[in-house]
Amino acid sequence: MKTDLTSGFTYLSRKNKLSACLALSFFIIALFFKNTAHAESLNRGFISTMELSNLAENEAVIIDTRSGWKYFLGHIPKAVRLSDWRDFSMEAEVPGILIKNKALIAQKLNDLGINKDKKIIVYGDPADPWRIDGRIYWMLEFYGFSDIFLLDGGLEQWTQAGGDIARGGESKIAKGSLKAEDLKFNWEISADKSWIKNHLGSAQLAIIDNRIEEEYNGSTPYGSPRGGHIPGAIHIDWQDFFDQKGRLKGEHDLLSILKSKDISEGMEIVVYCTGGVRSAMAYFVFKSLGFSVKNYDGSWWDWSNDLKLPIENS
Repeated sequence: MKTDLTSGFTYLSRKNKLSACLALSFFIIALFFKNTAHAESLNRGFISTMELSNLAENEAVIIDTRSGWKYFLGHIPKAVRLSDWRDFSMEAEVPGILIKNKALIAQKLNDLGINKDKKIIVYGDPADPWRIDGRIYWMLEFYGFSDIFLLDGGLEQWTQAGGDIARGGESKIAKGSLKAEDLKFNWEISADKSWIKNHLGSAQLAIIDNRIEEEYNGSTPYGSPRGGHIPGAIHIDWQDFFDQKGRLKGEHDLLSILKSKDISEGMEIVVYCTGGVRSAMAYFVFKSLGFSVKNYDGSWWDWSNDLKLPIENS
């Protein structure tokens, strides 16, 4: 009698049935963890090279935050370049503070092809000591965008995964259609000197200084009027959150760093550096861990410029 192949499982031996069931179980488990890993990656604000490559052609705007010459030598196809965070900062005594003129912001974002209905993928140079990609991520979130992701590992991971590379000048893109009223400032993720001054000494607030230790202790390599740090600030160099290749450390290692600094779940976090650039990368880390966190964009340039505000030196 010829066996029906569609019912072949019935004719397997008990041992082979068990093996088949185990193999199928392992496949399902592997698929579950793969999908879970993708979901966790997106929930933490990252997008993987695979997820980026699977996006539809016009589904996202890709922003390259590296220097002009690095962009010229190679970038993700159709990526637009935004390598100078100061393009969106106030032209005043404190260069780190974000522009608040919505009409001007909309104009600048339209030039980058940004729309409300598109995902925004930001990538940078993992070796960049300031990590401008973190600043752009936080800035766009402050301006009211929510579908924003950092490309995990940057261009290096993209190329290692076999992603295409474009070379040469700026990509040709269609301008965005944002209007001033489309922008909604998210004050929940931003702190200024008045807010910090009013909350100094709060047991539920941790102020994190993300500069290098020498700056925390009084060095002023970027022309700050005074050296030192905000009273009570805890020092964590933002680079401590990342490995030698510039990739975010695992959650266990990150929480161990915070525990060593007596930072616990439920505390509110304010991060700062010199002008809210390096600290924006730390903002991303705290957000990915589920903390309520604010970035102080004026940071030490702003705080040290106000002689009425207290400082500490170590």
